[in-house]
This record gives sequence, C-alpha cells and structure tokens, in this order.
Amino acid sequence: SMDSQDIEYRSDDGLKLFARQYGRDDASHTVLCLHGLTRNHKDFEPMIAALGGDRRYIAWDTRGRGRSARDPVTDNYRNDVYANDVVRLMDELSLDKVTLVGTSMGGLISMILMNMIPDRISGVVLNDVGPKLEQAGLDRIAGYVGAFAPYDSFEDAAKAVEASQKMAFPDYEQEDWLAFAHRTFVQTARGVELDYDEAIADSLKHIRIDEQAIALGWQLFAAIKQRPLLIVRGEISDLFSEETAGEMIAKHGSATEVVVPRIGHAPIMDEPEAVAGIEQFLTSIEEAAS
Repeated sequence: SMDSQDIEYRSDDGLKLFARQYGRDDASHTVLCLHGLTRNHKDFEPMIAALGGDRRYIAWDTRGRGRSARDPVTDNYRNDVYANDVVRLMDELSLDKVTLVGTSMGGLISMILMNMIPDRISGVVLNDVGPKLEQAGLDRIAGYVGAFAPYDSFEDAAKAVEASQKMAFPDYEQEDWLAFAHRTFVQTARGVELDYDEAIADSLKHIRIDEQAIALGWQLFAAIKQRPLLIVRGEISDLFSEETAGEMIAKHGSATEVVVPRIGHAPIMDEPEAVAGIEQFLTSIEEAAS
C-alpha cells in the first residue's frame, strides 16, 4: 500500500545498480535495508508492509542480484565492495543519515559501514548474524546456493525452496513457500530461475570460520558500540548462535534482542515478534532525534 519508486545508479566502477524506495521522499527517517547472500530487495517487502509508518524504506539489490547488473569481474562479489556500493547509493540520494537493517550478509556489510561512515548511521538492526558464524549453517547454505536449473513454474520453484528451507521454516505452508519463490526467483526466457548470478556461489568457497576471521568480526563489531543496536535472532538458527548473540549484547552494553520462535536462518522480519521489536527500535531512534 506504500508508494514505491525505482532507483537506478552506477557504482564507482560503472556497474548499473538498483534499489527500490517505499514511502515518502521527505520522511524524516530513512531505513536502508541490506539483504542476504542470494536474496534481493523483495526480501524486505513483507517487513516493510508490516511496519509501514511515516518512514522512507530503501531496499537494495546488491551487485549480481535482482535488478542490479551481474558483475563480469566475479572477484568483486565481496562485502567491502558491496559496502562501497552502499555509500555510493547514499551519496546519490543525498542521505545524510540512515538506520541500517541488515540480514545475514547485509548485517556483515552493516558492520563494515559502521567502520566507514559511523556519523551517517543512526542505528543498526542485525538480522540473524554477528561477528561469529556457525560452520554448520555455512555448510548448509553452500549446499543449496547455485543450484541453477530453471523450473517450469513458480509452483515448482516453491517446492524446491521448501525442500532446501523447510528446516528453517518448519511451520510454513504452501502459500508461504509460493510467496518465498516469488521473492527469490524471476521469470526468464528459459523458465523460472533464481534471481542472482550463479558465480556468487564461488564466494562461499573462500569463507572459513577460523580464529582470524572471528577476531576480525569482533573488531568490526566494536564500532557498533557507538549506536543503538537491535539483534533479531531465529530461535532455531544454525548460522547464528544464542551464545554469540549474548556476547554481542554484553560487549555492546545496551543492545536489545528479539528471538523469533520456530524460525531458523533468517527471519523474514514480518513475524509478530520481529515487527514489534523493530517498530519499538525505530520509534526510539525517532524520539531521540526529535
């Protein structure tokens, strides 16, 4: 029901990138939404519809996903490059300050941005992600990323999504899986295909959960101490542990956490618990700014 408009811009290296805005240009609060590894801007439409409010939401397609161009240089499929693309988008739209909502990979990009442009961020929502990731979750994701045969219909795609994601969404029904498929697949001349560059699967091969990676994660996370933080965690997530969330809260000092029951990696954030927590968080940022 919110007005939406398309945003097209170019990255520093000339790639055509896409985002969609929901809500009014002149809203006093802009919420910038950064999706996970294989997703796109549509991932946030259920959350935005549930939240609404007098805000501007901007949901972005990372390079290689959705309506953003595929990158011929696949080595550019990296979080530091994506973070630069976000800054470029903010500059393009003259956004002085935003609240970041980052799901999974989008949360890791949010942590990088807190180190790059802290003064332009008023708060951060990290959805089912933190400085330390669990190898079991990464292995599961690596198992289904890049399975690229086209399907004949969205119904067939929905069955495939259910097969790979049932563990994370045990209570989903057929209509939920169909909606999920419509957010993550696209109709092409070849059929119904995943809406991202299959070369992205290669970037997963380089991820190792070693001491060095975890130390770097905590180092990046430290910058968030300066800003309000909300952690959203799926109760049955295999990527983001209760222990890591607890450590983040202790280190931050004033972070809040919302646990979404019977959901794994990653909550869609239209679940009642997530909506209530995010609404409260965004309202508190608005009150502090007024």
